Amino acid sequence: MDPPAYNTLILSDLHLGAETSHAREATRVLKQNQFRRLILLGDIFADLNFARLTKEHWKFLGYIRKLSNPKRNVEVIWVEGNHDHGLATIMSHLVGVRVYQEYQWEFSRIPHLAIHGHQFDGFQVNRVRLSSFGTSLYLRLQKLDVKGKPIARLIDRLNTRWLRMSLKVASGALSHARQHGADRIFCGHTHEAVHIERDGINYYNAGGWVDSRLTYLTIDEQGVSIHEYRERVDDSDSSQERGETDSAFADFADDAGLLEDVEYEGAGR
Repeated sequence: MDPPAYNTLILSDLHLGAETSHAREATRVLKQNQFRRLILLGDIFADLNFARLTKEHWKFLGYIRKLSNPKRNVEVIWVEGNHDHGLATIMSHLVGVRVYQEYQWEFSRIPHLAIHGHQFDGFQVNRVRLSSFGTSLYLRLQKLDVKGKPIARLIDRLNTRWLRMSLKVASGALSHARQHGADRIFCGHTHEAVHIERDGINYYNAGGWVDSRLTYLTIDEQGVSIHEYRERVDDSDSSQERGETDSAFADFADDAGLLEDVEYEGAGR
């Protein structure tokens, strides 16, 4: 049976470098679906420390590089998130994709807009230093936490529900869509997959890939769908490949090379 085919697949908040990043599962989602456009909707990285990237994290980036090959006929879009700042442009040269602050496109005569969403989070925007400290503390707690990492997961939920203020992000996104003439707007940032409709404008959040609920969005002629990743029997893998970062990067770099003429743009088309 052929895999599902979509016009667009949207995946957000993978946080590569974090121990709770489900990079392997995200790679499976990309391999198990067909799509003409892939939007990486921000916070693909956790922080600026490449040493935290594991083999599975590099494998995800390697697959993005393969998708960006023109022969694949897939448009790969990277929308910068607050955690990607300072990294997205560098990595875009490795994986061969363009990076946007926000991206606009039209499908089925409907104007769409994708933006990470931290722009509507007053805490995140006005307290950048404190937010960076919180990220550092979160990553340290991941190392100290017991099996299942309840402390780190609790902090992530608190960060999502109070600091990132999901409803405030949704409200800001809907207002932004109205100002820019978009009927559908897509965000990440809150790690909570949700759909809200207001005055004919639809807001969708793609969720995240660092907690127990792993979600992504698809767009086709039937509309927008929120999907939750469920591990299949043939997805099981007993080995957890972590560490050996230098070797993993060497394998990735040898296969990928440095791609040229990658542009950094601040607006969609």
